[in-house]
Amino acid sequence: MSQRSTFPEPGRASADRAPLYTPAERVRRDATVWTLVQGVLAPIQFLVFLISLGLVLRYLLGGEGQAVATWSVVVKTLTLYAIMITGCIWEKVVFGRYLFAPAFFWEDVFSMLVLALHTAYLVALFTGKLEGQALMYLALAAYATYVVNAAQFIWKLRMARLDMARLDKTTSDQQMMRTVSTTGVAA
Repeated sequence: MSQRSTFPEPGRASADRAPLYTPAERVRRDATVWTLVQGVLAPIQFLVFLISLGLVLRYLLGGEGQAVATWSVVVKTLTLYAIMITGCIWEKVVFGRYLFAPAFFWEDVFSMLVLALHTAYLVALFTGKLEGQALMYLALAAYATYVVNAAQFIWKLRMARLDMARLDKTTSDQQMMRTVSTTGVAA
């Protein structure tokens, strides 16, 4: 059972916040292959994003490479779908729900906007509702939300690492206190 509230509070000070993972969640996170899958897909998606962003900007600034820029956004969107689907599976394994687990609630909320804009790009492309520059500006809007969302997840990774450091220090301090209390000598 989770030790967190069912609705997270954004912006709480780190000293006041509960750890990102309960001990049981940490064990599940470390044991599942989906953690590795996410760890592999995230940098791949970022690399695809950087390449596609360069191609989109090249087209918008110089008028060259519209087709390759257009399809690069499709590839980026497919990598987004892959990481979102596998991320939902990871969240289910670790937290017991596919989306909106309290530990990642706000990241998941913003991910919905990222998905909506990337999907709108595909719809606009395949229905012909947008073309050329308008389609690329939609891609840039989708990419801007992706960058914000990626920053949210990087921040969470940082918080998880700080939690582990805090846990390691607490465990070390407790071991030292036991040693002192049983032997009278600090380790």
